[in-house]
Amino acid sequence: MAQTWRDLLFAHWTVPAEALRALVPEPLTIERFDGSAWLGITPFEVSGMRLRGTPPLPWVSRFPELNVRTYVSLGGKPGIWFFSLDAARALAVAAARLTYRLPYFHARMTIARQGDRLHYRSRRSSSERQLVVDYAPTGGVRAPPAGTLEHWLTERYCLYTADERRGVMRAEIHHPPWPLQEARADVATNTMAPGGIALVDAPLLHFARRQDVVIWPLRPAGA
Repeated sequence: MAQTWRDLLFAHWTVPAEALRALVPEPLTIERFDGSAWLGITPFEVSGMRLRGTPPLPWVSRFPELNVRTYVSLGGKPGIWFFSLDAARALAVAAARLTYRLPYFHARMTIARQGDRLHYRSRRSSSERQLVVDYAPTGGVRAPPAGTLEHWLTERYCLYTADERRGVMRAEIHHPPWPLQEARADVATNTMAPGGIALVDAPLLHFARRQDVVIWPLRPAGA
């Protein structure tokens, strides 16, 4: 599957690794940077979603999305574990649940743009989970240098999920290095954290204007 991610905010908080452990299946390792585990919340817009080599379908291929994630590894291969993925297109939600076994949910979502500033609203259709945030880039574009926290958080080239038997699956992700900018954000409402995890400190913020992505089919993680 190919798609483009637009106007993405990375908002990251340090969280207790033991709180994440209860939510992430073994044998995945909860990764830490300088001793800290991290939870990320990433609002953005999807465009051009399509099977690789085919044209995107009008309307269906462009919509807001919101991901909640942490960082894991298996056999030394770092990747992403998604706690939830909210999207504004019910068809996209159904297809992603079937194809990638990811915890997608339908949500009522809007994105309004005012210059560089984005006004983002999401409320899950099946619960009270919601995010209301205004955000904008504040600095120049740069690829995160290897060894930095920014690189560790963003330059991950696979996702992990679990099948119905809790067996770990992996999908490879290909994209160029992230064109990150520093960012500012005003969070009015955020109830997206899983498992009652409290997000108490100010988040670490980054912005990316565009990222073109290819996601390969799921395979057993040990294959």
